[in-house]
Amino acid sequence: MLQINTSKVSRWDQHGREHVVRVQRTGMQRTIRCDTCGWRRPAQFLPWLKAEEHLTEAHQATVDPAGT
Repeated sequence: MLQINTSKVSRWDQHGREHVVRVQRTGMQRTIRCDTCGWRRPAQFLPWLKAEEHLTEAHQATVDPAGT
């Protein structure tokens, strides 16, 4: 059976540039890594929320591509 071990959070900044943070799972441990700046951090709890916080604080990327 195929198991998905990576997901991503992407946001756009005010200049239209896309910024992506990937969440990778290995067992119970999750690691988040920014494709734009290389920032990396282990995150056991709420990794997607921490990814969104990084995108907002480091890159001012707040536009959700899913659109609400």
